[in-house]
Amino acid sequence: MDLKGKRVLVVGLGRAGLAAALFLRSRGALVTVSDVRSAEALEKEIPKLLEEGIAVEAGGHGLLTFRRQDLLVVSPGVPLDTPEIRLVRSFGQTILGELELASRFLKGQTLAITGSNGKTTTTTLCGAILAASGAPTLVGGNIGIPVVALTGVSREDGWNVLEVSSFQLETTETFRPRIAVLLNVTPDHLDRHGSFENYREVKERIFRFQTGDDFLLLNADDEVAARAAARARGRVFWFSRTRVVRQGTFVHNGTVMFRESEQGGAEPVLPVAAIPLKGAHNLENVLAAVAATRLAGVEAEVIHAAVRRFQAVEHRLEFVAEVGGTRFYNDSKATNVDAAAKAIASFDGGVHLILGGKDKDSDYRTLAPLLAGRVRAVYLIGAAAAKIEAHLQAGGAAAPIRRAGTLAAAVEQAAAAAEPGDTVLLAPACSSFDQFRDYQQRGERFKELVHALRDAAAEHHLLKSGAGQSA
Repeated sequence: MDLKGKRVLVVGLGRAGLAAALFLRSRGALVTVSDVRSAEALEKEIPKLLEEGIAVEAGGHGLLTFRRQDLLVVSPGVPLDTPEIRLVRSFGQTILGELELASRFLKGQTLAITGSNGKTTTTTLCGAILAASGAPTLVGGNIGIPVVALTGVSREDGWNVLEVSSFQLETTETFRPRIAVLLNVTPDHLDRHGSFENYREVKERIFRFQTGDDFLLLNADDEVAARAAARARGRVFWFSRTRVVRQGTFVHNGTVMFRESEQGGAEPVLPVAAIPLKGAHNLENVLAAVAATRLAGVEAEVIHAAVRRFQAVEHRLEFVAEVGGTRFYNDSKATNVDAAAKAIASFDGGVHLILGGKDKDSDYRTLAPLLAGRVRAVYLIGAAAAKIEAHLQAGGAAAPIRRAGTLAAAVEQAAAAAEPGDTVLLAPACSSFDQFRDYQQRGERFKELVHALRDAAAEHHLLKSGAGQSA
């Protein structure tokens, strides 16, 4: 793909958009970026762009700016139904996403992971296992480094382990991972994709351009993901924590097993008890990672050792601290109902649950049955609070529901109500965009609040000890 001298517009100046603009310029393209945010909001990005000779349009999209281009590159966060994009599309303008653009320049083999939940943990674990095997390994995509920023350091003999979202997949045209993983498909981002069927179809684009030489790994326990096998173009492998599969990973007598073919025997990889991650959903993530990396050629012994060393990814059911006998867990990445349900189900009882944020056209009634006997109280924050309360009540929620409003108030109220042995869990079931920049900032804020509680408790203990000694 020759970009030299081509007029290219990058729409949206998030992490991926910024990386795409700099990459395109390095390839000789005449680059303009357009963002609806004001110049003041982009004050950190604009100087670097101007230094590289990249024109900047801030504060809105100009139709003429869109018409005067040879190519549009759309950041994942920009909806394709934006009026300007719709119009130039009707004129036959070439439009690529950042993932599609990057895939045309990426060297080596790609292991790509998508799903409604578990993407980041599985991607990070796959990267850790491949790196432990000695293979040159890069990890990025929807997690950490944009894919386009990996192109310059990718190697023909290496692996690119990519977390890919539905927003990235909806603009793919040729993206073909050697190994594609579809973890699960549950309702999410319906405010963007319009319907669950549209969302499912976008998720399945991860394997649309595979061939018979490639691998597709599916969750046998997820009904929607499992049905995708009928549309697979590569060799289908499975993972399951509830049944024995013909080829792939499963659990037998407390051991994770891998079977390479229907005719072959199954090999033990590691005991389930050796997995350091909490929750049944994380067992699924490990099963997926084991199967994917075995297909990539990593030996079972290496996988076993790498999984044992692996720690929970930040903001994914992350233990923060214990304060006065109460344990605090940060699952800010639980940005949809299914992810929140899995987090709640990871605890047997004594949970003080923090829910809320920006609604994604979700149905929260399915959470209500999980509360009985497990959740002591629910603390609602953000713009979706009223809807969540109505849905939980309609579902017969057997726990008190309190409107906290802010995360700080929710942490304060939950900490005050919790007893030793209880758990305070942030699992919002919503996006963060009403009160925070992203789920990372929300998670960091939660941890700051918990650490402040811990420090205050420690100071109180010291003061009390000092008073006792003085007496």
